[in-house]
Amino acid sequence: MSRKAENNPGPDEASNRIKDPEEWTTGDEPMTGAQSSYLKTLASEAGEEVEENLTKAEASKRIDDLQEKTGRGQGPSGK
Repeated sequence: MSRKAENNPGPDEASNRIKDPEEWTTGDEPMTGAQSSYLKTLASEAGEEVEENLTKAEASKRIDDLQEKTGRGQGPSGK
């Protein structure tokens, strides 16, 4: 594989890097400290409560939901 190909994955390679949290092999493990911290920040901004005992997969989905609600994590196009 050329160096250019390593640094610029094609559409198929890039799409394989983003997995649904339900498909994560570690998705049923407790959320990480980083996820917990970010969830607390997002929940505070959104005026919502933080669930304490989420799995990694559940935390990821909740982060996505709260990012959408708060406008965080969105690119310049708003997506």
